Amino acid sequence: MEKHVAVVLPHPDDETFGCAGTIALYRRAGVPVTVVCGTLGQMGRNMGKPFFATRETLATVREKELRDACAVLDVTDVRLLGLRDKTIEFENREHLAERIARLLQDIGATDVITHYPGHGVHPDHDALGAATVRAVELIAEEKRPTLFCMAITRNRFEALGDPAVKNDISGVAETKLGAIRAHRSQSEAMLANMEKEYGDNPYGRDVQERFFRQELFWHYPAKA
Repeated sequence: MEKHVAVVLPHPDDETFGCAGTIALYRRAGVPVTVVCGTLGQMGRNMGKPFFATRETLATVREKELRDACAVLDVTDVRLLGLRDKTIEFENREHLAERIARLLQDIGATDVITHYPGHGVHPDHDALGAATVRAVELIAEEKRPTLFCMAITRNRFEALGDPAVKNDISGVAETKLGAIRAHRSQSEAMLANMEKEYGDNPYGRDVQERFFRQELFWHYPAKA
């Protein structure tokens, strides 16, 4: 079966910080990727440093950054769910799952990347992850895509065991960095702080290397 990967995440930049290297690897192999973004991150606090966005313009700015980052990753299919930032946990989960399931079936998704429910740190991460897990469950077993979940809590290894997939992204690190830079409102200050804080600090260099060296995914449910 020809692969088609769906990346279902709640905010612009989640696709980049979480799995840009993996997306780049899929695209390098010629695998179609669809990025499904739940919100436009309009309630975010980062507006550039110095500021170039406002509360009124942030949604427009972040949508453009999302599309620019996806262009860096060679992804042309970007779908917006139009949900409100920081409120996904209050959506009717079953209705949202049905909507996501229809989308996954429409594009013929064979693999789905999302956040692992309960291990996403942010309520939107957990809520959209849970809705996406449910969406996959709603699809007939013979057509059901494989779930790959990102877990970012500190106790993820203790709670979930070893990840099912460890992708070496060192060969596409520059592509990931380019996508991060495209999310300018969210990343400029972060990158500057990383350089200032870590610099020649060996621990800091190791943190940066791990960020650009490997991306981890768990199946759902994980077998701890």
